[in-house]
Amino acid sequence: MIDPIDAAIEVATSGLEAHSTRMRVISENLANAESTASVPGGNPYTRKLVTFEDEMDQASGVDLVKVKTVGLDKEPFRVEYDPGNPAADASGFVKLPNVNLITEMADMREANRSYSANIQVVKQARELYTMTVDLMRNN
Repeated sequence: MIDPIDAAIEVATSGLEAHSTRMRVISENLANAESTASVPGGNPYTRKLVTFEDEMDQASGVDLVKVKTVGLDKEPFRVEYDPGNPAADASGFVKLPNVNLITEMADMREANRSYSANIQVVKQARELYTMTVDLMRNN
């Protein structure tokens, strides 16, 4: 078993890594929100989703958060009539990514807040260590 402050840092660090991956995937979704297929009638970019799981660290006995999968969203693609688009099928319809900008921005905000909260945990733990060292010096 490890020191409780070290455990807090380890848990927060795993959260930082997981939410960093989540923000990267959301950024990719945002960047490809209007990416159509490269061939007529083909499928466009598919929104990606991050799934988390908890994992027990055997060495420390602490539950950590890890990225379980980065999978594809099963929501249907948006379809628009645009016969002049190079990605249009024979009927003139173009499939657009299943990325909703408002949803992605809300997810990004949530991931950013979670990331910031984990940073605060690490800062507080470091401050506790500093206070402990200061107390030991003064005795």
